[in-house]
Amino acid sequence: MNDHDLQPDTPAKPRTLAKAICWLASLVIVGWLIAHIAGGGHHGPHHDAAHAEVVEAVHTDVAVDESSEHAHAPAFWGIGIIPFLVILGSIAVLPLMKKTEHWWESNLSRYMVAALVGLATMAYYWITQGAGAIGGVLDHAILQEYIPFIVLLFSLYVISGGIQLVGDMPATPRTNVTYIAVGALIASFVGTTGASMLLIRPILRTNRQRKHKVHTIVMFIFLVSNVGGSLLPIGDPPLFLGYLNGVPFFWTLGLWPQWLFCCVLLLVIYWVWDAVMYRRESEAAVAFDATDVEPLRLRGSLNLVWLLGIIFCVAFVNPENPLPVLGWYPFEFFREGLMLLLVGISLVLTSKSVREGNHFNYHAITEVAALFIGIFIAMQVPIEVLKAQGAAITSELNQPWMYFWMTGILSSVLDNAPTYLVFFNLAQTGSVEEGTALVELGGGGSISVELLVAISLGSVFMGAMTYIGNGPNFMVKAIAEHSGVKMPSFIGYVFKYSIPVLLPVFILVVLVFMLFP
Repeated sequence: MNDHDLQPDTPAKPRTLAKAICWLASLVIVGWLIAHIAGGGHHGPHHDAAHAEVVEAVHTDVAVDESSEHAHAPAFWGIGIIPFLVILGSIAVLPLMKKTEHWWESNLSRYMVAALVGLATMAYYWITQGAGAIGGVLDHAILQEYIPFIVLLFSLYVISGGIQLVGDMPATPRTNVTYIAVGALIASFVGTTGASMLLIRPILRTNRQRKHKVHTIVMFIFLVSNVGGSLLPIGDPPLFLGYLNGVPFFWTLGLWPQWLFCCVLLLVIYWVWDAVMYRRESEAAVAFDATDVEPLRLRGSLNLVWLLGIIFCVAFVNPENPLPVLGWYPFEFFREGLMLLLVGISLVLTSKSVREGNHFNYHAITEVAALFIGIFIAMQVPIEVLKAQGAAITSELNQPWMYFWMTGILSSVLDNAPTYLVFFNLAQTGSVEEGTALVELGGGGSISVELLVAISLGSVFMGAMTYIGNGPNFMVKAIAEHSGVKMPSFIGYVFKYSIPVLLPVFILVVLVFMLFP
Protein backbone atom coordinates (compact mmCIF):
# COMPACT_ATOMS: atom_id res chain seq x y z
CA MET A 1 0.00 0.00 0.00
CA ASN A 2 1.27 3.45 -0.90
CA ASP A 3 0.81 6.56 1.19
CA HIS A 4 -2.06 7.73 -1.03
CA ASP A 5 -3.88 4.43 -0.53
CA LEU A 6 -4.94 5.21 3.01
CA GLN A 7 -8.46 4.22 3.93
CA PRO A 8 -10.99 6.91 3.00
CA ASP A 9 -12.38 6.99 6.52
CA THR A 10 -9.00 7.90 7.98
CA PRO A 11 -9.60 10.90 10.21
CA ALA A 12 -8.12 14.09 8.86
CA LYS A 13 -6.95 15.36 12.23
CA PRO A 14 -4.53 12.51 13.06
CA ARG A 15 -3.18 12.67 9.51
CA THR A 16 -2.60 16.41 9.89
CA LEU A 17 -0.93 15.82 13.25
CA ALA A 18 1.29 13.15 11.68
CA LYS A 19 2.35 15.56 8.95
CA ALA A 20 3.04 18.28 11.51
CA ILE A 21 5.26 16.01 13.59
CA CYS A 22 7.12 14.79 10.50
CA TRP A 23 7.65 18.33 9.26
CA LEU A 24 8.85 19.46 12.70
CA ALA A 25 11.38 16.65 12.93
CA SER A 26 12.52 17.23 9.37
CA LEU A 27 12.92 20.97 9.92
CA VAL A 28 14.98 20.37 13.08
CA ILE A 29 17.30 17.97 11.27
CA VAL A 30 17.54 19.97 8.03
CA GLY A 31 18.05 23.21 9.96
CA TRP A 32 20.85 21.66 11.93
CA LEU A 33 22.43 20.24 8.76
CA ILE A 34 22.42 23.68 7.14
CA ALA A 35 23.94 25.26 10.24
CA HIS A 36 26.43 22.40 10.45
CA ILE A 37 27.57 22.70 6.83
CA ALA A 38 27.81 26.48 7.16
CA GLY A 39 29.96 25.93 10.24
CA GLY A 40 32.50 23.88 8.34
CA GLY A 41 31.49 20.22 8.62
CA HIS A 42 31.50 17.66 11.36
CA HIS A 43 35.22 17.95 11.98
CA GLY A 44 34.69 21.38 13.49
CA PRO A 45 34.71 22.33 17.18
CA HIS A 46 30.93 22.32 17.60
CA HIS A 47 30.95 18.83 19.13
CA ASP A 48 29.62 18.53 22.60
CA ALA A 49 32.50 17.76 24.97
CA ALA A 50 30.88 14.79 26.63
CA HIS A 51 29.92 13.22 23.31
CA ALA A 52 33.39 13.79 21.88
CA GLU A 53 34.98 12.30 24.98
CA VAL A 54 33.01 9.09 24.55
CA VAL A 55 33.87 8.81 20.86
CA GLU A 56 37.54 9.54 21.49
CA ALA A 57 37.74 6.98 24.29
CA VAL A 58 36.48 4.23 22.03
CA HIS A 59 38.25 5.22 18.80
CA THR A 60 41.76 5.18 20.25
CA ASP A 61 43.99 2.19 20.83
CA VAL A 62 44.21 2.97 24.55
CA ALA A 63 41.83 1.22 26.91
CA VAL A 64 39.39 3.36 28.88
CA ASP A 65 40.33 3.43 32.54
CA GLU A 66 37.96 1.18 34.41
CA SER A 67 37.61 3.55 37.32
CA SER A 68 36.27 6.31 35.08
CA GLU A 69 34.18 4.33 32.63
CA HIS A 70 30.88 5.39 34.18
CA ALA A 71 31.82 9.05 33.74
CA HIS A 72 31.46 8.54 29.98
CA ALA A 73 28.00 6.95 30.11
CA PRO A 74 25.08 9.28 29.34
CA ALA A 75 23.26 10.55 32.41
CA PHE A 76 19.99 8.74 33.23
CA TRP A 77 20.68 6.42 30.31
CA GLY A 78 17.86 4.11 31.44
CA ILE A 79 15.43 6.84 30.38
CA GLY A 80 17.48 7.62 27.27
CA ILE A 81 17.05 4.15 25.77
CA ILE A 82 13.23 4.33 25.97
CA PRO A 83 12.86 5.93 22.49
CA PHE A 84 14.92 3.12 20.99
CA LEU A 85 12.76 0.52 22.71
CA VAL A 86 9.65 2.35 21.48
CA ILE A 87 10.65 2.16 17.80
CA LEU A 88 11.62 -1.51 18.15
CA GLY A 89 8.32 -2.20 19.87
CA SER A 90 6.42 -0.31 17.18
CA ILE A 91 8.00 -2.43 14.44
CA ALA A 92 7.17 -5.59 16.36
CA VAL A 93 3.66 -4.80 17.64
CA LEU A 94 1.85 -2.24 15.48
CA PRO A 95 1.56 -4.50 12.39
CA LEU A 96 -0.12 -7.15 14.59
CA MET A 97 -2.86 -4.97 16.10
CA LYS A 98 -6.10 -4.64 14.14
CA LYS A 99 -6.49 -0.98 15.08
CA THR A 100 -3.03 -0.07 13.78
CA GLU A 101 -2.13 -2.62 11.08
CA HIS A 102 -3.52 -0.53 8.19
CA TRP A 103 -2.23 2.71 9.69
CA TRP A 104 1.25 1.17 9.92
CA GLU A 105 1.26 0.25 6.24
CA SER A 106 1.71 3.92 5.35
CA ASN A 107 5.29 5.18 5.19
CA LEU A 108 3.99 8.47 6.57
CA SER A 109 2.93 6.61 9.71
CA ARG A 110 6.29 4.88 9.98
CA TYR A 111 8.06 8.19 9.59
CA MET A 112 5.85 9.77 12.24
CA VAL A 113 7.00 7.13 14.75
CA ALA A 114 10.62 7.62 13.66
CA ALA A 115 10.22 11.40 14.01
CA LEU A 116 8.75 11.06 17.48
CA VAL A 117 11.55 8.86 18.80
CA GLY A 118 14.14 11.08 17.10
CA LEU A 119 12.70 14.19 18.74
CA ALA A 120 12.48 12.38 22.09
CA THR A 121 16.15 11.38 21.86
CA MET A 122 17.19 14.94 21.03
CA ALA A 123 15.09 16.22 23.94
CA TYR A 124 16.82 13.71 26.23
CA TYR A 125 20.28 14.99 25.23
CA TRP A 126 19.12 18.60 25.56
CA ILE A 127 17.84 18.02 29.09
CA THR A 128 20.77 15.91 30.33
CA GLN A 129 23.71 17.53 28.52
CA GLY A 130 22.49 20.83 27.11
CA ALA A 131 21.51 22.02 23.65
CA GLY A 132 25.10 21.71 22.42
CA ALA A 133 24.92 17.93 22.72
CA ILE A 134 22.32 17.67 19.96
CA GLY A 135 24.83 18.75 17.32
CA GLY A 136 27.25 15.96 18.21
CA VAL A 137 24.50 13.36 18.32
CA LEU A 138 22.99 14.34 14.96
CA ASP A 139 26.45 14.63 13.45
CA HIS A 140 27.23 11.04 14.37
CA ALA A 141 23.76 9.61 13.65
CA ILE A 142 22.92 11.49 10.44
CA LEU A 143 26.14 12.55 8.73
CA GLN A 144 28.49 9.74 9.71
CA GLU A 145 26.03 6.85 9.72
CA TYR A 146 22.60 7.43 8.19
CA ILE A 147 23.49 9.40 5.05
CA PRO A 148 26.27 7.03 3.83
CA PHE A 149 24.06 4.06 4.79
CA ILE A 150 20.92 5.20 2.99
CA VAL A 151 22.73 6.60 -0.07
CA LEU A 152 24.48 3.26 -0.60
CA LEU A 153 21.24 1.29 -0.18
CA PHE A 154 19.31 3.75 -2.37
CA SER A 155 21.92 3.60 -5.14
CA LEU A 156 22.03 -0.20 -5.21
CA TYR A 157 18.24 -0.37 -4.97
CA VAL A 158 17.56 1.98 -7.89
CA ILE A 159 20.28 0.73 -10.21
CA SER A 160 19.53 -2.95 -9.62
CA GLY A 161 15.85 -2.10 -10.13
CA GLY A 162 16.80 -1.28 -13.72
CA ILE A 163 18.04 -4.84 -14.33
CA GLN A 164 15.29 -7.27 -15.18
CA LEU A 165 15.77 -11.01 -15.25
CA VAL A 166 12.96 -11.98 -17.62
CA GLY A 167 11.57 -15.48 -17.74
CA ASP A 168 9.78 -17.99 -15.61
CA MET A 169 11.21 -21.30 -14.50
CA PRO A 170 9.22 -24.06 -12.80
CA ALA A 171 9.13 -23.27 -9.07
CA THR A 172 10.71 -26.56 -8.03
CA PRO A 173 13.05 -26.92 -5.05
CA ARG A 174 15.98 -27.19 -7.49
CA THR A 175 15.08 -23.87 -9.15
CA ASN A 176 14.63 -22.06 -5.85
CA VAL A 177 17.87 -23.43 -4.43
CA THR A 178 19.67 -22.27 -7.58
CA TYR A 179 18.25 -18.76 -7.29
CA ILE A 180 19.27 -18.45 -3.64
CA ALA A 181 22.70 -20.04 -4.19
CA VAL A 182 23.48 -17.64 -7.04
CA GLY A 183 22.33 -14.73 -4.87
CA ALA A 184 24.56 -15.84 -1.99
CA LEU A 185 27.49 -16.14 -4.42
CA ILE A 186 27.18 -12.69 -5.99
CA ALA A 187 26.19 -10.84 -2.78
CA SER A 188 29.82 -10.28 -1.81
CA PHE A 189 30.58 -8.71 -5.19
CA VAL A 190 27.52 -6.50 -5.81
CA GLY A 191 26.50 -6.07 -2.18
CA THR A 192 23.67 -7.76 -0.31
CA THR A 193 21.37 -4.93 -1.36
CA GLY A 194 22.26 -5.25 -5.04
CA ALA A 195 21.91 -9.04 -5.05
CA SER A 196 18.62 -8.85 -3.14
CA MET A 197 17.09 -6.29 -5.46
CA LEU A 198 18.31 -8.13 -8.55
CA LEU A 199 16.85 -11.52 -7.62
CA ILE A 200 13.91 -10.95 -5.28
CA ARG A 201 11.45 -10.10 -8.06
CA PRO A 202 12.44 -13.07 -10.29
CA ILE A 203 12.08 -15.51 -7.41
CA LEU A 204 8.71 -13.97 -6.49
CA ARG A 205 7.58 -14.21 -10.11
CA THR A 206 8.74 -17.83 -10.37
CA ASN A 207 6.86 -18.80 -7.21
CA ARG A 208 3.70 -16.83 -7.90
CA GLN A 209 1.65 -20.00 -8.57
CA ARG A 210 2.76 -21.59 -5.31
CA LYS A 211 0.78 -21.20 -2.11
CA HIS A 212 3.68 -22.01 0.22
CA LYS A 213 6.46 -19.49 -0.43
CA VAL A 214 7.05 -17.49 2.75
CA HIS A 215 9.85 -19.87 3.79
CA THR A 216 11.55 -19.20 0.43
CA ILE A 217 11.57 -15.44 0.98
CA VAL A 218 12.81 -15.88 4.55
CA MET A 219 15.68 -18.11 3.40
CA PHE A 220 16.39 -15.56 0.68
CA ILE A 221 16.81 -12.95 3.44
CA PHE A 222 19.07 -15.30 5.41
CA LEU A 223 21.46 -16.07 2.56
CA VAL A 224 21.23 -13.40 -0.13
CA SER A 225 20.57 -10.38 2.11
CA ASN A 226 23.03 -11.35 4.83
CA VAL A 227 25.31 -14.40 4.98
CA GLY A 228 26.27 -14.19 1.30
CA GLY A 229 27.91 -10.77 1.71
CA SER A 230 30.82 -11.99 3.84
CA LEU A 231 33.72 -12.07 1.40
CA LEU A 232 34.38 -8.43 0.48
CA PRO A 233 33.89 -5.05 2.20
CA ILE A 234 31.37 -4.08 -0.48
CA GLY A 235 29.27 -7.11 0.46
CA ASP A 236 27.84 -5.81 3.72
CA PRO A 237 27.93 -2.43 5.54
CA PRO A 238 29.80 -3.72 8.65
CA LEU A 239 32.70 -4.96 6.53
CA PHE A 240 32.68 -1.66 4.66
CA LEU A 241 33.14 0.16 7.99
CA GLY A 242 36.02 -2.18 8.81
CA TYR A 243 37.67 -1.35 5.51
CA LEU A 244 37.27 2.38 6.19
CA ASN A 245 38.97 1.80 9.54
CA GLY A 246 42.02 0.13 8.05
CA VAL A 247 41.19 -3.54 7.43
CA PRO A 248 42.86 -4.57 4.13
CA PHE A 249 40.35 -4.73 1.27
CA PHE A 250 40.92 -8.41 0.46
CA TRP A 251 41.31 -9.62 4.05
CA THR A 252 37.66 -10.70 4.20
CA LEU A 253 38.24 -13.25 1.41
CA GLY A 254 39.84 -15.31 4.17
CA LEU A 255 36.36 -15.83 5.61
CA TRP A 256 35.47 -18.18 2.75
CA PRO A 257 35.54 -21.41 4.86
CA GLN A 258 32.92 -20.05 7.30
CA TRP A 259 30.94 -18.52 4.41
CA LEU A 260 30.92 -21.81 2.49
CA PHE A 261 30.08 -23.89 5.56
CA CYS A 262 27.13 -21.71 6.51
CA CYS A 263 25.84 -21.33 2.94
CA VAL A 264 25.95 -25.05 2.18
CA LEU A 265 24.32 -25.98 5.47
CA LEU A 266 21.48 -23.49 5.01
CA LEU A 267 20.96 -24.49 1.38
CA VAL A 268 20.66 -28.16 2.38
CA ILE A 269 18.14 -27.24 5.07
CA TYR A 270 16.18 -25.19 2.57
CA TRP A 271 16.25 -27.93 -0.09
CA VAL A 272 14.66 -30.41 2.34
CA TRP A 273 12.24 -27.77 3.63
CA ASP A 274 11.10 -26.67 0.18
CA ALA A 275 10.76 -30.26 -1.02
CA VAL A 276 8.32 -30.94 1.83
CA MET A 277 6.35 -27.74 1.11
CA TYR A 278 6.33 -28.46 -2.64
CA ARG A 279 4.50 -31.74 -2.02
CA ARG A 280 1.76 -29.76 -0.24
CA GLU A 281 0.99 -27.69 -3.33
CA SER A 282 -2.18 -28.53 -5.23
CA GLU A 283 -1.89 -30.61 -8.39
CA ALA A 284 -3.46 -27.79 -10.41
CA ALA A 285 -0.89 -25.27 -9.19
CA VAL A 286 2.02 -27.61 -9.92
CA ALA A 287 0.68 -28.46 -13.39
CA PHE A 288 0.16 -24.80 -14.29
CA ASP A 289 3.59 -23.88 -12.95
CA ALA A 290 5.23 -26.62 -15.03
CA THR A 291 3.63 -25.41 -18.27
CA ASP A 292 3.96 -21.64 -17.69
CA VAL A 293 7.67 -21.55 -18.53
CA GLU A 294 9.70 -18.86 -20.30
CA PRO A 295 13.47 -18.90 -20.97
CA LEU A 296 15.53 -16.54 -18.82
CA ARG A 297 17.12 -13.43 -20.34
CA LEU A 298 18.59 -10.25 -18.92
CA ARG A 299 17.29 -6.77 -19.73
CA GLY A 300 18.89 -3.48 -18.70
CA SER A 301 22.33 -5.07 -18.58
CA LEU A 302 24.00 -1.64 -18.97
CA ASN A 303 23.13 -1.11 -15.30
CA LEU A 304 25.77 -3.72 -14.45
CA VAL A 305 28.30 -1.05 -15.44
CA TRP A 306 26.73 1.43 -13.02
CA LEU A 307 26.75 -1.25 -10.30
CA LEU A 308 30.48 -1.66 -10.90
CA GLY A 309 30.73 2.11 -10.52
CA ILE A 310 29.06 1.87 -7.12
CA ILE A 311 31.51 -0.86 -6.15
CA PHE A 312 34.40 1.38 -7.23
CA CYS A 313 33.01 4.24 -5.12
CA VAL A 314 32.73 2.02 -2.05
CA ALA A 315 36.15 0.47 -2.52
CA PHE A 316 38.27 3.45 -3.48
CA VAL A 317 36.56 6.77 -2.75
CA ASN A 318 37.26 7.68 0.85
CA PRO A 319 37.98 11.15 2.27
CA GLU A 320 40.71 9.59 4.41
CA ASN A 321 42.66 8.18 1.44
CA PRO A 322 43.85 9.68 -1.88
CA LEU A 323 42.05 8.55 -5.03
CA PRO A 324 43.93 5.95 -7.12
CA VAL A 325 46.00 7.50 -9.95
CA LEU A 326 44.66 11.03 -9.31
CA GLY A 327 46.26 11.23 -5.88
CA TRP A 328 43.95 13.89 -4.39
CA TYR A 329 41.76 13.50 -1.32
CA PRO A 330 38.02 13.59 -2.08
CA PHE A 331 35.97 16.02 -0.05
CA GLU A 332 33.30 14.90 2.39
CA PHE A 333 30.30 13.19 0.72
CA PHE A 334 32.10 13.13 -2.64
CA ARG A 335 31.58 9.35 -2.65
CA GLU A 336 27.85 9.73 -2.01
CA GLY A 337 27.63 12.40 -4.72
CA LEU A 338 29.22 10.03 -7.25
CA MET A 339 26.79 7.30 -6.28
CA LEU A 340 23.80 9.57 -6.79
CA LEU A 341 25.23 10.67 -10.15
CA LEU A 342 25.34 7.00 -11.22
CA VAL A 343 21.73 6.66 -10.04
CA GLY A 344 20.75 9.61 -12.23
CA ILE A 345 22.54 8.11 -15.25
CA SER A 346 20.77 4.80 -14.66
CA LEU A 347 17.37 6.48 -14.47
CA VAL A 348 17.97 8.42 -17.69
CA LEU A 349 19.43 5.59 -19.79
CA THR A 350 17.30 2.67 -18.64
CA SER A 351 14.16 1.93 -20.60
CA LYS A 352 11.00 2.60 -18.61
CA SER A 353 9.66 -0.78 -19.66
CA VAL A 354 12.44 -2.51 -17.69
CA ARG A 355 11.46 -0.85 -14.42
CA GLU A 356 7.79 -1.33 -15.20
CA GLY A 357 8.48 -5.01 -15.79
CA ASN A 358 10.09 -5.15 -12.35
CA HIS A 359 7.06 -3.34 -10.85
CA PHE A 360 9.69 -0.95 -9.57
CA ASN A 361 8.67 1.75 -7.11
CA TYR A 362 10.27 3.59 -4.23
CA HIS A 363 7.99 2.22 -1.51
CA ALA A 364 10.48 -0.32 -0.10
CA ILE A 365 13.46 2.05 0.07
CA THR A 366 11.21 4.77 1.49
CA GLU A 367 10.13 2.39 4.25
CA VAL A 368 13.76 1.71 5.13
CA ALA A 369 14.62 5.42 4.99
CA ALA A 370 11.63 6.40 7.13
CA LEU A 371 12.29 3.86 9.88
CA PHE A 372 16.07 3.93 9.98
CA ILE A 373 16.40 7.67 10.47
CA GLY A 374 14.61 7.17 13.79
CA ILE A 375 16.60 4.02 14.56
CA PHE A 376 19.96 5.68 13.88
CA ILE A 377 19.14 8.67 16.11
CA ALA A 378 17.55 6.65 18.92
CA MET A 379 20.32 4.05 19.00
CA GLN A 380 22.94 6.66 19.96
CA VAL A 381 22.17 6.29 23.67
CA PRO A 382 22.50 2.47 23.87
CA ILE A 383 25.57 2.62 21.61
CA GLU A 384 27.22 5.21 23.88
CA VAL A 385 26.42 3.13 26.96
CA LEU A 386 28.02 0.13 25.29
CA LYS A 387 31.09 2.17 24.38
CA ALA A 388 31.38 3.58 27.89
CA GLN A 389 31.57 0.10 29.37
CA GLY A 390 34.59 -0.78 27.20
CA ALA A 391 37.05 -1.59 29.99
CA ALA A 392 34.58 -3.74 31.90
CA ILE A 393 33.51 -5.53 28.71
CA THR A 394 37.03 -6.34 27.47
CA SER A 395 38.04 -7.68 30.88
CA GLU A 396 35.33 -10.32 30.57
CA LEU A 397 35.04 -10.53 26.78
CA ASN A 398 38.30 -12.23 25.83
CA GLN A 399 37.42 -15.20 23.59
CA PRO A 400 36.47 -15.19 19.89
CA TRP A 401 33.21 -17.05 20.50
CA MET A 402 32.23 -14.40 23.05
CA TYR A 403 32.80 -11.64 20.49
CA PHE A 404 30.80 -13.62 17.92
CA TRP A 405 27.73 -13.94 20.14
CA MET A 406 27.89 -10.43 21.64
CA THR A 407 28.40 -8.77 18.27
CA GLY A 408 25.76 -10.99 16.70
CA ILE A 409 23.08 -10.55 19.34
CA LEU A 410 23.44 -6.77 19.37
CA SER A 411 23.64 -6.68 15.56
CA SER A 412 20.22 -8.27 15.52
CA VAL A 413 18.60 -5.34 17.32
CA LEU A 414 20.95 -2.36 16.86
CA ASP A 415 21.72 -2.72 13.13
CA ASN A 416 24.90 -4.59 12.38
CA ALA A 417 27.01 -1.74 10.95
CA PRO A 418 27.44 0.48 14.07
CA THR A 419 27.57 -2.62 16.31
CA TYR A 420 30.49 -3.97 14.28
CA LEU A 421 32.34 -0.68 14.74
CA VAL A 422 31.86 -0.71 18.52
CA PHE A 423 33.29 -4.20 18.95
CA PHE A 424 35.98 -3.56 16.34
CA ASN A 425 37.27 -0.76 18.56
CA LEU A 426 36.72 -2.68 21.79
CA ALA A 427 38.84 -5.55 20.46
CA GLN A 428 41.76 -3.14 20.08
CA THR A 429 41.64 -1.93 23.68
CA GLY A 430 42.50 -5.19 25.46
CA SER A 431 45.95 -6.62 26.10
CA VAL A 432 47.39 -8.95 23.45
CA GLU A 433 49.20 -12.15 24.38
CA GLU A 434 52.56 -12.81 22.80
CA GLY A 435 52.30 -14.84 19.62
CA THR A 436 48.77 -13.67 18.80
CA ALA A 437 48.19 -13.35 15.05
CA LEU A 438 47.39 -9.73 14.21
CA VAL A 439 45.88 -7.81 11.32
CA GLU A 440 47.86 -4.64 10.70
CA LEU A 441 45.44 -1.79 10.08
CA GLY A 442 46.00 0.97 7.57
CA GLY A 443 46.99 4.16 9.34
CA GLY A 444 48.43 2.30 12.31
CA GLY A 445 47.23 -0.08 14.98
CA SER A 446 46.39 -3.75 14.86
CA ILE A 447 43.68 -6.20 15.90
CA SER A 448 43.66 -9.89 16.73
CA VAL A 449 42.86 -12.03 13.68
CA GLU A 450 40.64 -14.36 15.72
CA LEU A 451 38.66 -11.50 17.22
CA LEU A 452 38.25 -9.73 13.88
CA VAL A 453 36.97 -12.97 12.32
CA ALA A 454 34.47 -13.38 15.16
CA ILE A 455 33.27 -9.77 14.94
CA SER A 456 32.93 -9.90 11.15
CA LEU A 457 31.01 -13.19 11.18
CA GLY A 458 28.81 -12.18 14.10
CA SER A 459 27.73 -8.90 12.55
CA VAL A 460 27.16 -10.22 9.01
CA PHE A 461 25.65 -13.62 9.84
CA MET A 462 23.43 -12.52 12.68
CA GLY A 463 22.16 -9.46 10.86
CA ALA A 464 19.70 -12.04 9.50
CA MET A 465 18.14 -12.66 12.91
CA THR A 466 15.63 -9.79 12.67
CA TYR A 467 14.20 -7.48 10.02
CA ILE A 468 16.23 -4.56 11.38
CA GLY A 469 19.56 -6.38 11.59
CA ASN A 470 20.53 -5.36 8.06
CA GLY A 471 19.05 -2.82 5.64
CA PRO A 472 18.14 -5.23 2.77
CA ASN A 473 16.00 -7.34 5.13
CA PHE A 474 13.30 -4.68 5.29
CA MET A 475 13.49 -4.05 1.56
CA VAL A 476 12.92 -7.71 0.69
CA LYS A 477 10.07 -7.90 3.19
CA ALA A 478 8.44 -4.79 1.75
CA ILE A 479 8.78 -5.95 -1.87
CA ALA A 480 7.37 -9.39 -1.00
CA GLU A 481 4.40 -7.85 0.79
CA HIS A 482 3.81 -5.46 -2.10
CA SER A 483 3.66 -8.56 -4.33
CA GLY A 484 0.99 -10.13 -2.14
CA VAL A 485 3.10 -12.40 0.07
CA LYS A 486 1.98 -12.27 3.70
CA MET A 487 5.33 -12.08 5.46
CA PRO A 488 5.67 -12.94 9.16
CA SER A 489 5.59 -10.17 11.74
CA PHE A 490 8.76 -9.02 13.50
CA ILE A 491 8.13 -11.49 16.34
CA GLY A 492 6.96 -14.25 14.00
CA TYR A 493 10.10 -13.92 11.89
CA VAL A 494 12.33 -14.25 14.97
CA PHE A 495 10.58 -17.08 16.79
CA LYS A 496 9.22 -19.09 13.87
CA TYR A 497 12.15 -18.79 11.47
CA SER A 498 15.44 -17.23 12.56
CA ILE A 499 15.82 -18.85 15.99
CA PRO A 500 14.82 -22.41 14.94
CA VAL A 501 16.81 -22.32 11.67
CA LEU A 502 19.75 -19.97 12.15
CA LEU A 503 20.63 -20.51 15.80
CA PRO A 504 21.64 -24.21 15.41
CA VAL A 505 23.70 -23.31 12.32
CA PHE A 506 25.52 -20.54 14.18
CA ILE A 507 26.22 -22.87 17.10
CA LEU A 508 27.87 -25.27 14.64
CA VAL A 509 29.92 -22.37 13.19
CA VAL A 510 31.22 -21.57 16.67
CA LEU A 511 32.00 -25.22 17.45
CA VAL A 512 33.77 -25.92 14.16
CA PHE A 513 35.68 -22.67 13.67
CA MET A 514 36.15 -21.14 17.13
CA LEU A 515 36.05 -23.75 19.88
CA PHE A 516 37.40 -26.82 18.08
CA PRO A 517 39.09 -25.56 14.91
